[in-house]
Amino acid sequence: SIKFGLFSLGEGSATSVCGGSISRIGEAEAEVKFSSEDGKASVAASETIADHSEAIGRIAGLLEDHGFMTSSGGLCVVGHRIVHGGQDFEAPAVIDEAVEAAIEKNIPLAPLHNPAGLKGVRVARAKLATVPHVAVFDTAFHATMPPESYRYAIPKDLYVRHGIRKYGFHGTSYGYVYQRVATDYVDRGTEAKAIIFHIGNGASAACVDAGKCVDTTMGLTPLEGLVMGTRCGDIDAGVFSFLCRELNMSSNDVDTILNKKSGLLGLTGLSFDMRTVSAAARDGDADAKLARALYVERIRKYLGAYLVKLNGDCDFIAFTAGVGENDAELRRLVCRNLDSLGLTLDDAANDAKPHDDKPRLISAPDSRIKIFVAPTNEEESIAVQAAAAARV
Repeated sequence: SIKFGLFSLGEGSATSVCGGSISRIGEAEAEVKFSSEDGKASVAASETIADHSEAIGRIAGLLEDHGFMTSSGGLCVVGHRIVHGGQDFEAPAVIDEAVEAAIEKNIPLAPLHNPAGLKGVRVARAKLATVPHVAVFDTAFHATMPPESYRYAIPKDLYVRHGIRKYGFHGTSYGYVYQRVATDYVDRGTEAKAIIFHIGNGASAACVDAGKCVDTTMGLTPLEGLVMGTRCGDIDAGVFSFLCRELNMSSNDVDTILNKKSGLLGLTGLSFDMRTVSAAARDGDADAKLARALYVERIRKYLGAYLVKLNGDCDFIAFTAGVGENDAELRRLVCRNLDSLGLTLDDAANDAKPHDDKPRLISAPDSRIKIFVAPTNEEESIAVQAAAAARV
């Protein structure tokens, strides 16, 4: 699938003009969705789209047909989300052959994501050849972590020769949420110290000091850390060996179990969707109750660890992404009985429905650490970072 958006650029900002997605590319019928912010353009159709090259052409056609650009010259830059930059990239990069080669080199670190991302880059550069293309890496935000945070306690040679270390993900989201909250809502501004929870089907946390990541929960891959929709999060590595040795599973079998059949889905046997799990828990399903409790407990574990990492000096915590933004009960469970640590939730503010996409303060007036619900917008962040990297 491909998700896309067109933005009008300002100084350090981007305003959404239109966007959409093309999913099920290569299947009998691809799903094409497109709409403009003013409501004047809307497309929802099933079409035959053979490959990513055809999909990129269809996107360009949608933009041209609805008057958003007369040709590729209507664009000033194209930004691409790339999941894994390895140790090669600490910031967005204008794409050339060397950058493409580095993305390809890092495929072993993200075998499910980087090949598709690279394919999109190559097709888009061929179709829209007159404008610069910029790679924005999920891992780049976490490049500021110190070695004691990103190194694993395994033989050094595995790190030096093969790059086996913690990298972290959701970096585009963290950068966006931190800047938005710190700049406008916190006394210390961009010197603020924060703990941010990006909680969706994929979930992670980041510990940030003055805009720089000092630790995060995801690791070499997105499997490590919090419990997720289908990923187990933290687990004894010996489980992998046990499954291979005692149950005669292949490494691919175990990888599939841990990444696609675990988490909420594995614990409940019902769904990877927290809304379904929560409903089942309210109806008395014991497995759903346990899944919910385990999910919350893992978040609280990292909240405590990151408060220690900041020496207790934290300006704000923020909840973002689908579950983080929409599950008031989960936020209440995470923050319960933490008054002695400086975290006091305002129940009424936490339960209130949002009126816009601005960060929303949900902590009590006497809470030493501010608590926010902060909607993320990774597409806007990619647009801003791509424009800055390309200097347009």
